[in-house]
Amino acid sequence: MNPAIERWTSDDPFDARLARGATGLLRTFNEAGVLTGADVHVARRMAEIVGEDDETVRLAIALAVRAVRQGSVCVDLGGFGDGSAEGGASRGSGPDEAALPWPPADSWLDRVAASPLAERSVVRADLGLLYLDRYWREERQVRDDLVARLAAPAPAVDDALLEDSAARLFPGDAYAEQRTAALSTARRLTTVLTGGPGRGKTTTVAGLLALLAEQAEHTGGRRLRIALAAPTGKAAARMQEAVADSLRAHPVTGRPEFTADDRRRLAGLQAGTLHRLLGWRPGSSTRFRHDRSNRLPHDVVVVDETSMVSLTLMARLLEAVRPDARLVLVGDPDQLASVEAGAVLADLVAGLGEHDDGVVAALVTDHRSESAAITRLAAAIQDGDPEAVLAALTADDGVVQLVRPDDAAGLARLQDELARHALDVRGLALAGDAAGALDMAERHRLLCAHREGPWGAAHWNRQVERRLGEASGAYLGAAVGTEWYAGRPVLVTANDYSLGLFNGDTGVVVAEGEALRAHISGGASFAVSRLGDVETLHAMTVHKSQGSQAEAVTVLLPDEASPLLTRELFYTAVTRARRRVRVVGTPEAVRAAVLRRARRASGLAVRLGAEPGRLQAGARR
Repeated sequence: MNPAIERWTSDDPFDARLARGATGLLRTFNEAGVLTGADVHVARRMAEIVGEDDETVRLAIALAVRAVRQGSVCVDLGGFGDGSAEGGASRGSGPDEAALPWPPADSWLDRVAASPLAERSVVRADLGLLYLDRYWREERQVRDDLVARLAAPAPAVDDALLEDSAARLFPGDAYAEQRTAALSTARRLTTVLTGGPGRGKTTTVAGLLALLAEQAEHTGGRRLRIALAAPTGKAAARMQEAVADSLRAHPVTGRPEFTADDRRRLAGLQAGTLHRLLGWRPGSSTRFRHDRSNRLPHDVVVVDETSMVSLTLMARLLEAVRPDARLVLVGDPDQLASVEAGAVLADLVAGLGEHDDGVVAALVTDHRSESAAITRLAAAIQDGDPEAVLAALTADDGVVQLVRPDDAAGLARLQDELARHALDVRGLALAGDAAGALDMAERHRLLCAHREGPWGAAHWNRQVERRLGEASGAYLGAAVGTEWYAGRPVLVTANDYSLGLFNGDTGVVVAEGEALRAHISGGASFAVSRLGDVETLHAMTVHKSQGSQAEAVTVLLPDEASPLLTRELFYTAVTRARRRVRVVGTPEAVRAAVLRRARRASGLAVRLGAEPGRLQAGARR
């Protein structure tokens, strides 16, 4: 039997998730914990506006709203309550879903399609799925823009020069995979470049940019206009640092070496957030200065960490890129998807991968010998093999390890290590060594699936601050009234365009005389009084860790019943580490994490994999 759909529970009769005025099916599913009050209120209001009284239609709308809230762009009504995979909802433990009064699956979508809500384009029935209108339009736009780019003439290149330069930048058999990917990308307008950590994505991008910059100078006598972007400030900073490192001269024989001309052509490359690239507009979170009527000026746009890009943001990007500009989407499709609706990178790989023309270039060879054990662990997670994962975690190789929650000695060692790390950061910060404090803070990350609870990031932040305060003889942490202190690692949680700070930026508070300043990775610093949307970063959620890496990572797994415990979350957490991984959890939690997938409902992969002209507006699967 399939596990039940995820439900919330509460003993509080005044819980905000309860819609106390709901009736009929909406009330039933709300009280069962399937729908929240917000889902119910939106569905009721939409139905009332058009005079829709059918309870099954109202329930369908509420489920479509719920699906978007949980990351899907649509909902498969036929998957509810019939023993098949659920339509776009995350899965967890709880009562059997078949016990709920689900409408007949074979006619449910047809009833919605015949309702006034569909007639007025509030919702759309397409591909056998139910969409809210906005996401239906965005999904079709992304498909249409990508198909148009794939059908456009290939960019002109000097093949002889391209081949010679590629052989220089990607020498020998060791870099044959990256050389092939770079050559294919250079000859295309659109490429999806995928691969896990250590597969050489950044090296490939740096070599590709050198090839394209040389082509622009050789064929047109001009400098190539390049945009490097990522969804978060931290991911953008990491991308810029990695590309810059690849461009430096390296004395290692056989490693890609860039000439002085290569570096001259690519001098001054800066990476930024996608929001900054597209041009933030005050008062709007979904529209930007650059769009179809005001295209980006760049010849090449490279987007890293594309797995974090939502459907809406991808739609805005595609309409802003010039039709004749190269677009390179880089990322790992096995990572967690965007916190907003959509799983765009996975959909692109699944849909465009059916086109046997190189549009998806996959790098699979591991180039990080020091992290071979982490690579094996990540591969076992990807393969969905829990016994191989447990074997890797218990191999006692000093690189990856499993600590059981009932291992008092192991947990004590973990707490001691966290306290020592926090004290090291604080010592450097008190001495005014901003660079040292930032570097030390990046050496270890404590990652949690949850924000709250005994295994959540908030709880462990308080634990570390308590130990830090005891060791330093000071009262530290917001809970005791001293939120700002030297050595406090911080995470920016919202874009602040006036300061040039973006969601995902990280930093450390440093003492400068009697004052405290927050030094942000990348060079900027601010008086702490100027910062608003930040939180302490001794521990963080796995979702917020995307786009970053650390030398060592500790992953706290929740109980195996947690619906957040998925293969994608576990893989994302493990692959944040460069050299060492410690997993705290039971074998049962490890097995649950490996076997449970985070599924999001979408029609994009189907649309992209279809023959041109096969899918029309309103078509049904």
